[in-house]
Amino acid sequence: MTTELFIGSHLSTSGGWNKLIERSHVEGGTTFAFFPRSPYGKKSTSLTIDGATDFARRLIAEHYGPLVAHAPYVYNLAAKDPAKREFAIHALAEDLELLAPIQQAGQEIYLNIHPGSHVWQGAEEGCRLIADGLNRVLDLLATDDADATVPILLETMAGKGTECGRDFDQLATIISHVDHTANLGVTLDTCHVYDAGYDILNDFDGVLRRLDDTIGWNRVKAIHANDSQYGLDSHKDRHANIGDGQLGTAFFAQLVNDPRTANLPMILETKEQTPTTHRDEIALLRGLRNV
Repeated sequence: MTTELFIGSHLSTSGGWNKLIERSHVEGGTTFAFFPRSPYGKKSTSLTIDGATDFARRLIAEHYGPLVAHAPYVYNLAAKDPAKREFAIHALAEDLELLAPIQQAGQEIYLNIHPGSHVWQGAEEGCRLIADGLNRVLDLLATDDADATVPILLETMAGKGTECGRDFDQLATIISHVDHTANLGVTLDTCHVYDAGYDILNDFDGVLRRLDDTIGWNRVKAIHANDSQYGLDSHKDRHANIGDGQLGTAFFAQLVNDPRTANLPMILETKEQTPTTHRDEIALLRGLRNV
């Protein structure tokens, strides 16, 4: 197998675009994630459209893989409060506009989102609201050039509380009700799918086939590579470092060697083991690759 592994972690945006690349160098990454604005929803003071194109050109020159930006957790397209839904719609559109110059310069990038929580309105209503919100976001960004729009990735969720996206059927339902699906995909979170009840540890092939049958493997564009603290069907969403959880090192060896997953950007969302860096964990994953 000669496919290069694209691995990195979620990095701080403090200091701006170039600092992101410098932090990635320190940990030996070839991709990474970041919040396009404050995790609490305020516009970033570090990232501006003006610097995005040069940032993309530098990444291309250094042969980075696709980036997987992460929308702030406060967005909830399924919120009961209409004002909260409106905030999520407009903020998400602004985030996509900020990232668009990166995509337009030729550096592949995605914006990963948690689909939303229905807040006891019921999963059916939650999925409807999420699809409606995505339609409105895409309408706000309407363009004749599909390649100019940064794709949105719906993350597989652990099923904590009233989260939507806890199973593949819910994600498929959301996608089926979005009008413009060319720029809509999925992020496979290894901890979340295991916590949600999919036995990806003992039935790796079966879970991937089920995802393919329900959503289509072609929509899976990124992986959040996280071990699971509590394990199968726990619905806890508690990440563990690679090899320190219920999935274990052997599972991640399969992940980085299977041709279906090995070519996707892998983002670590685990605790930093070396101060301020995931260098050791990235090296661990690379070391699991068969030569």
